[in-house]
Amino acid sequence: MRIAFLGPHGTFCEQALGSVLGDFPGASTEPAASTTAALDALRSGAADLACVPIESSVEGAVPATMDGLVESPPVVVIREILLPVRFGVLVRRGTTAADVATVASHPHGEAQTRRWLATHLPHAEVRMTPSTAAAAAAVADGQVDAAVCAPVAARHYGLEVLADGVHDTGDAVTRFVVVAPAGAALPAPTGADRTSIAATTVNEPGALLAILTEFAIRGVDLTRIESRPSKARLGTYWFFLDGAGHVAEAAMGEALTALHRRCTDLRFLGSYPRATVPSGSTAPSPPVAATVAGQGPEDYAAAEDWLRALRAVRSLPSRPATGPDVG
Repeated sequence: MRIAFLGPHGTFCEQALGSVLGDFPGASTEPAASTTAALDALRSGAADLACVPIESSVEGAVPATMDGLVESPPVVVIREILLPVRFGVLVRRGTTAADVATVASHPHGEAQTRRWLATHLPHAEVRMTPSTAAAAAAVADGQVDAAVCAPVAARHYGLEVLADGVHDTGDAVTRFVVVAPAGAALPAPTGADRTSIAATTVNEPGALLAILTEFAIRGVDLTRIESRPSKARLGTYWFFLDGAGHVAEAAMGEALTALHRRCTDLRFLGSYPRATVPSGSTAPSPPVAATVAGQGPEDYAAAEDWLRALRAVRSLPSRPATGPDVG
């Protein structure tokens, strides 16, 4: 088995894949130049699986992965991995902070360390690379002075760690997925699964609400909703949704069947076990609300006041309140 991953060696993607490699006995790993290249290797048969980043807790979705998942031929996610991300600034031996005029990183790495760079390397020009490890390789080649990347990349490229624990927001986590060709055997339901889909729909009032309603009426918890341009024409979008549950379970299966009738295009992107952050991370759990947000009497009153003020500013006619429901 050959598994392509976002390379070169020393990326966080390689670390994530390494944490689950024991579940793929005998597999070999092959670095790809980009997320797109990793997915292309999978589709062409040059690799049997691909491991790519899909989401950062700081910067959000990885556009290249989102776009790649809906290309043809179809693919499905069979595994997700959550990796706490710790950045370092790597330099060639003997380089000091005063020597750093250029620093490189992946766009998500730069986004997660932007404030740190502005504070500690304010005069450095920041450049983007296809991966954080590619930034380290650029330092080794003399193209830039420093790289924001995984500290482990230092041993791959003969660099030194100028600064460690570099971040703007502590406890950042990146989500990676292992992708297989469509038709691959799906993981069996575990009772703690996630299903991913992508859908397009007609552009008319209530179209997106109709999609969401199919999940809501069946009690399916949606854990992520994002949109990406369809690239067909301006104003058309793919909606990416993750929901708690497995396609083999009744609620999720019925919801997807209903969406197949409603949507102009529906892509099943996989059902797989929900991952957890490895033990030892201090990433906090989201607070559990005591009541449903926005449903208390004070929320309705505040909403009515807000709407009345908004209409006054825009010189729109106001309507009398008809009760707690402000529409």
